[in-house]
Amino acid sequence: MKIVGLSGSIVGSKTRTAMNYLAEEIARKYPDAEFTLIDLADYDIQYSDGRNYLEYEGDTGFVTKQLMDADAIIIGTPIFQASIPGTLKNIFDLLPQNAFLDKVVSMVVTAGSSKHYLIVEQQLKPILAYMKAQIVQTYVFIEEKDFHQKQIVNDDVVFRLERLVEDTVLLTETFTKLREDRDASYDF
Repeated sequence: MKIVGLSGSIVGSKTRTAMNYLAEEIARKYPDAEFTLIDLADYDIQYSDGRNYLEYEGDTGFVTKQLMDADAIIIGTPIFQASIPGTLKNIFDLLPQNAFLDKVVSMVVTAGSSKHYLIVEQQLKPILAYMKAQIVQTYVFIEEKDFHQKQIVNDDVVFRLERLVEDTVLLTETFTKLREDRDASYDF
């Protein structure tokens, strides 16, 4: 199973802190899973210009191909000005409309206010559904108060992150098995 963690901003540390925790959890509980953490702050991504994702080279080509090759994607995103960052939206724009078909996608969201949980419901989930993702319905929402010195200090958040990893892996295994069973039923 190939899982890609996508930290969807080029600034800040909270989302990356949460994604690092997820990476450690996956390595600990699912050592056979191939996990890649992509932090957009580490890459020079071009703006989408409508080309097929396979035509992009360099960092842009690498990131889009990693996402397209994944079985599961865990998206980590901060909320800025009551919206997802433009860097994350650009990644969605670089990919084809059905990019997440047969992929499980889960989410970790960091925000300064509890009111920003609606951004996931009103912006992120509709984009992922449009791109045909199998969405893990429960996402982890982490507020400013849950961090201290680049560490997660809320035990409930830690529990929810661990559960998100379990749900992502279980849902991916389930959908993979269902697709294999469906494909095996065809005579050709």
